[in-house]
Amino acid sequence: MRIRVAMTVGLLALGAMARADGAADNLPDSVRRIPQLGVAVSAEDRTTLETGIAALGKEIDGLRTELKAKPELLDLLPDVQIYYNAARYALTYNEFFNPNEIRTAKAQLVQGMERAANLRAGKTPWATQTGPVARGYVSQIDGSVQPYGIVVPVTFSENTTRKRRLDLWFHGRGETLSELNFISDRQRSLGEFAPEDTLVLHPYGRYCNANRFAGEVDPVEAMLHVMKHYPVDMDRMAVRGFSMGGASCWLFATHYTGLWAAANPGAGFSETADFLKVYQNETVKPTWYEEKLWHLYDSTDYALNLYNLPTIAYSGEIDGQRQAAEFMTRAMAAEGLTLTHIIGPKAGHFYEQNAKKDVAARVDALVAKGNDLAPESIKFTTWTLKYNTLKWLTVDAMGREWERARVDADLANSGSLEIKTQNVNALTLTPPNDIDWKILKTIHLDGQNFGRKSGTVHFRKFAGKWAAAKSSSDGILSKQHNLQGPIDDAFMSRFVMVRPTGTAMNSQVGAWVAGEMKHATEHWRRQFRGEAIMKDDIAINAADIAGSNLILWGDPSSNKVLANIAAKLPVKWDAQGVHVNGQTFAPGTSIPVLIYPNPLNPKRYIVLNSGFTFREYDYLNNARQTPKLPDWAVVDITEPPSSRWPGKIVAADFFGEHWEMMPAHKDL
Repeated sequence: MRIRVAMTVGLLALGAMARADGAADNLPDSVRRIPQLGVAVSAEDRTTLETGIAALGKEIDGLRTELKAKPELLDLLPDVQIYYNAARYALTYNEFFNPNEIRTAKAQLVQGMERAANLRAGKTPWATQTGPVARGYVSQIDGSVQPYGIVVPVTFSENTTRKRRLDLWFHGRGETLSELNFISDRQRSLGEFAPEDTLVLHPYGRYCNANRFAGEVDPVEAMLHVMKHYPVDMDRMAVRGFSMGGASCWLFATHYTGLWAAANPGAGFSETADFLKVYQNETVKPTWYEEKLWHLYDSTDYALNLYNLPTIAYSGEIDGQRQAAEFMTRAMAAEGLTLTHIIGPKAGHFYEQNAKKDVAARVDALVAKGNDLAPESIKFTTWTLKYNTLKWLTVDAMGREWERARVDADLANSGSLEIKTQNVNALTLTPPNDIDWKILKTIHLDGQNFGRKSGTVHFRKFAGKWAAAKSSSDGILSKQHNLQGPIDDAFMSRFVMVRPTGTAMNSQVGAWVAGEMKHATEHWRRQFRGEAIMKDDIAINAADIAGSNLILWGDPSSNKVLANIAAKLPVKWDAQGVHVNGQTFAPGTSIPVLIYPNPLNPKRYIVLNSGFTFREYDYLNNARQTPKLPDWAVVDITEPPSSRWPGKIVAADFFGEHWEMMPAHKDL
């Protein structure tokens, strides 16, 4: 089923927002640090923690060796490592935000040692434990161990094989939500909703990013881990959240629509521009490419998809974040859809109890009905091939990325599948094995007729006309799912930072590269809670090229990997300057950043001289955490990096659908 495909390739309310984002957070020149620095740790506590961390680390190393012959137990090692990381990160990076957390770290190190001892003895009591449980998995992005919480119903102890409903619950904003605090809460709290006989997954989301970028991948990876260790009924899954978690819920409801039987967002935000104006009171002045890139995450742009997903929104009557549901109501109305919006009378940023009961009953009824995996009618929209699948439909190519694509499909009683498309150049249909689909005889695609073939079928436009195709790809270099940009997309799957070992073309370039590489790795850990994989250019091997996006730092004279592929890139960089789109930018002070299919392996990306593109100013409000650069840009490094930019952006644009250079944008 398409739902499984979407999971494979794609794949808590902790209270009100921990800190309101006021007018002081609209000043890019005076940005407070997120996360803040922690409290002082006494010498005695530091020694105790260092000893405990070292001891648990030694246990983990030993188990990694001892359990090689027992993969079923080795697979559970992350359930031990989460405690090691939580204490180690808090101590190493000064992230004890109050003195009580020092005691929490000591207690979690004891828990880690207990789990390690059990694992060595072949026992895993936490794997069958009911109630709130903290667990972990290894992320494919950077090899980091990420924690998640799972609430296991008491009925699980009676029957561990029966498939159960799964709710995904997204937590609210918490600038002090370290791994330590997250695990502590997830081991004692059932959360806002804990329906009977239901598994409730609480993803960490890699800290405080509204489940965007790597934070978006985290719930998918956590879900896959849960499905491996618990019996999940994939026809009865719901997505829910409140506050920042409500924003995350809107994202997952509109972008991963086919996965859920019901969606239940509360408060939060559903788009960028108006939320920042209303809630943040910010004067929003995006560049043309930033505004276009809002289409990545603005749920209002994907409102049509909720035709396929029953959605119950909640807002407090006097909550400023009621704006999110009101904007979604407006966006859905423009598509002829009506949003069910439950209002908590006189309630602020919390669930009013009677409204909460109403919401719970409605969601329970929808999930009990189940997810219709074989709908006869689909309405689907997207702005990027990153989000290209809904149930039995996949969009494989667009006429133009970042312009709206739409598909309306309906199985008529006459046995004809009527499909109308907009800005779509290739699509795949995977008819479900459902009795109603056995009547399908003809496919009418934008007025062209095709006889039905058994199984999955592919169509592609040639010279403006549809034709049957052999596969979802045309076999040439083109934008496609998970190979469509922008720069930030490279950090949503496995990547390796490639450090230059040679000498830069001049000292100014070398200094900028060193500073931005340090910034990228440091802020990856701060904001996405992993330790970026870093390798010297001379150490990159065939496995790295085959399995990772390569983030190349330096210039062709300092980075050997870049030197090897420089001639095959659409942006040229030499001693005379940066040459792009018929323009030459000053040598020595101009640096290109870009994303492009790796010429050594076009199934993976290379990125030049960039980490994720939003910076310190954007950490202050999650709605700002959108891509700041498109597929390529040129940076004038005579202007130093700031809380918003890596320097002065003097040119920037998207590549075309075949990764070709496009004519210069009129706004440049």
